[in-house]
Amino acid sequence: MFLVTGGGGFLGRYIVEQLLARGDAVRVFARGAYPELEALGAEVVRGDVTDADTVSRAVADCECVVHTAALPGIAMRWQPYHDTNLLGTRNVLAACREHGVGRLVYTSSPSVVFDGRDHEGVDESVPYGTEWLAKNAGHYSRSKAMAEAEVLVANGDGLKTCALRPHLIWGPRDNHLIPRLIARAKSGRLRRVGDGTNRVAMVYVENAAAAHLFAINALAAPNPAAAGKAYFISQAEPVNCWQWIDEILALADVPPVKKSISLSTASRLGHACELAYRTLGLKSEPPMTRFLAAQLAHSHWFSTAAAERDLGYRPTVSTGEGMERLGQWLQTQA
Repeated sequence: MFLVTGGGGFLGRYIVEQLLARGDAVRVFARGAYPELEALGAEVVRGDVTDADTVSRAVADCECVVHTAALPGIAMRWQPYHDTNLLGTRNVLAACREHGVGRLVYTSSPSVVFDGRDHEGVDESVPYGTEWLAKNAGHYSRSKAMAEAEVLVANGDGLKTCALRPHLIWGPRDNHLIPRLIARAKSGRLRRVGDGTNRVAMVYVENAAAAHLFAINALAAPNPAAAGKAYFISQAEPVNCWQWIDEILALADVPPVKKSISLSTASRLGHACELAYRTLGLKSEPPMTRFLAAQLAHSHWFSTAAAERDLGYRPTVSTGEGMERLGQWLQTQA
């Protein structure tokens, strides 16, 4: 039995579908009900990763856990990210030890190493950016970095662990990145940050899901090279961030981004938004933060050589084919 936490989410659902397609028994642990996954043959257990007892019951009788459940976003309150992303991961680790699970694949993020500077072609030797993230309200990335570190340290004789860092996951059924871009553009609130030359890594969702299956298989090998390691996952080549955003907008029949602001202006605006949201105790996400400004203006793309070597990862869906599929799906949502 394979358990996928967050299996009803964007990435998680693709992982579940790919596991089912190859004939595996799959249990989904999620907060909501997913009858469409049950119809495909998955078992669905409802619960929250912050509840240790419920997590333990979900993990029971499983040979492998894929932990994708997480709280994303750029909200200003640290505690929800700490509880879901860090304490929730600790609950998953404890349950794996309790029930003798042999393999754990953790879905992390390349933003765990972000430090406010360009990262161009870097590999997994680059250190966590936790200090910069703490100072610049990168709560999601900071909590994911802390959780990833604990997952990798937990690797041992009884439990083999690894972490995957897929970057800017996109494709049909996206309920986070692309809908927000389109909504902002339609409202006239989307601005290019910086000079528009920054390049970024990204990954089509089916490739990101397949990487998890590669990792599952890799950890099953005797003395697996992947055990205790993290891996960047992306398409074959980085893209110009703002050209790619314009291409996505075009698929939804939305005009390209015309207006821009400098990184320094966006950072000042982000800092002001952070202070206002903290002072007022707002739970929603501010329109800009210092972390977001830096992400939108800097290059961040990564070498996938280690994933290719240790996991056998290759993106099977090209960026062009993925964009075509995305465009077809967006037309159905119009």
